[in-house]
Amino acid sequence: MNQEVSDFIETVKEPWQGELCSKLRKAVLAAVPGIQERMQYKKPHFLHNGKYAAVISTSKDAVSFTIFNASGLSLPEGLFDGPPERKTIKLRQGQPFDSEQLASFVVEAASTL
Repeated sequence: MNQEVSDFIETVKEPWQGELCSKLRKAVLAAVPGIQERMQYKKPHFLHNGKYAAVISTSKDAVSFTIFNASGLSLPEGLFDGPPERKTIKLRQGQPFDSEQLASFVVEAASTL
């Protein structure tokens, strides 16, 4: 685990956002063998074979999770925004989400990186 990413999560202002970032991070690290994490552009990025697979970012009222190389994914209608190659879900406080499903999308997208 990358210490800079750990530091980022620990310093997120809202406790619920820190918990969510931690859950997303653990899901990605467990799902994709050999995935690497690093801080870039002040956000945790996950790389597979040196290419972007996912990124976590926070805003005032949400945690965003972006999946790269997403063109071939069959994603649920209305949950994700963005161009075909990069899809983002914005998670807000109390909003349920399926971390295993998100991790499976990352696995599928990263499999061709």
